[in-house]
Amino acid sequence: MSLTFAISTYLVIWWIVLFAMLPIGVRTQAEEGEVTPGTAESAPHRPRLLPKMLATTVVASLVFAAVYVIIVHRVITLDQIPFLPRYETVH
Repeated sequence: MSLTFAISTYLVIWWIVLFAMLPIGVRTQAEEGEVTPGTAESAPHRPRLLPKMLATTVVASLVFAAVYVIIVHRVITLDQIPFLPRYETVH
């Protein structure tokens, strides 16, 4: 696995995990009873982005470690995935 491929894979995993973690534990302004004028009632009251970004980094690192082991040690190869088409090499 090249360094460029590893970095790009990690960044994609990080963003996916971030978007999965953003709604966890968020309460809206309407639920808190403190709606700031000029904002929607459904806007988050306290989004707590820094702790979520730190948790995202930890989770994304674990997921990337698993993906790295699978790719480098060939735990699963493309030939083992049944729905991928099979191509013959041309000589």
